[in-house]
Amino acid sequence: MIAGRDWGAYNRPVDGLLETTDPKRRRLLAIFVMAGIALLQLATEYLGARDVVRFLSKSIALVVGLPLLVFWAFAVFRWASRERFGVLGPLFVGAVSAGLFFAGLLRATRSAILSIVPPRPEYEPYGEGDVLRVGFAMGLTYFALWALAFVLPSVAEDARVRALEAEKLRTEAELARLRSHLEPHFLLNTLNTIAGLVSEDPRKARRLLANLGDLLRDSVTTPYGEMQTLDEQIGWLRRYAQILETRHAGDLVFHWEVGGGTQRALLPRLLLQPLVENAVKHGALMRAGGGEITVRTEVGDGPKLICIIEDNGPGVPNQATRPGAFGLLSVRRRLALRYSEAATLRLESSPAGTRSVVELPLEQGSVP
Repeated sequence: MIAGRDWGAYNRPVDGLLETTDPKRRRLLAIFVMAGIALLQLATEYLGARDVVRFLSKSIALVVGLPLLVFWAFAVFRWASRERFGVLGPLFVGAVSAGLFFAGLLRATRSAILSIVPPRPEYEPYGEGDVLRVGFAMGLTYFALWALAFVLPSVAEDARVRALEAEKLRTEAELARLRSHLEPHFLLNTLNTIAGLVSEDPRKARRLLANLGDLLRDSVTTPYGEMQTLDEQIGWLRRYAQILETRHAGDLVFHWEVGGGTQRALLPRLLLQPLVENAVKHGALMRAGGGEITVRTEVGDGPKLICIIEDNGPGVPNQATRPGAFGLLSVRRRLALRYSEAATLRLESSPAGTRSVVELPLEQGSVP
């Protein structure tokens, strides 16, 4: 189900569905297709049955009903978009409403025609139930034609664009992560720390070197799939955190509170890394006397996986996002692309610190 789409603005790269780069031409083509099918149906039926009453009643019903159907269908879907409904609900309501509308319209036009045009002697009038059934079927048929002409191609195009954007975003995220972990000053600072520990604390130096090697190997290795378990992601973050704790000894401490039932939960690969990095750079390290980072996970109602990255930094004034904050933007966009409206990222900031809270549907599984 696709929610929150602007059905009247397909000129935008992803968010629109019904408009193309030439919306007038597309609309006219779809309307001509619907009108052509209606004319073909009427001509075929008249040539087969030679029933003037049926031909005139259906013709008037289509001439009156089709423009109203098209106008009303667009209005309903634009309203559904503004109210952030999905596609399936409006389609179902629209189909039933169109069927009821055409059933009543065909009944009215048939009664009007019978009062003006006398039926042939051999004419066997339809019963009331037959007229309503035929009218309801007409409404469903032409609403389905409208949906096929407008909605289906747009949904397919939207899915294609979303897939391309997701792939592009994944590549950008991987490149940003690679630069973040392999940029010269990160390597130099870490290697300098290791060099200083070689004689003072060889065991800690070896552990730090092993963690750095794991990060370097992970950065140049193509990941298998887009999802990973929370346990795997926390393991990666722990190695990253150990390097930072050693480099900023006495000024940075990490706390880990991984709730029961969350270890095997699936989430996008390295989704939490940008949030941890922001909490370190712009939160904990700006707190005089030592900064702390708490990574907490728990199961919420829904059920949902809730991941909280909390620091004791000075907070973010007015919860403003820094210009060029690719990390936060990428997390939000990755959640939107995979979960639509079912996942959220919110910031809760105060002078006592900042919390980044991610909520997403709980999926239990394992990733090879």
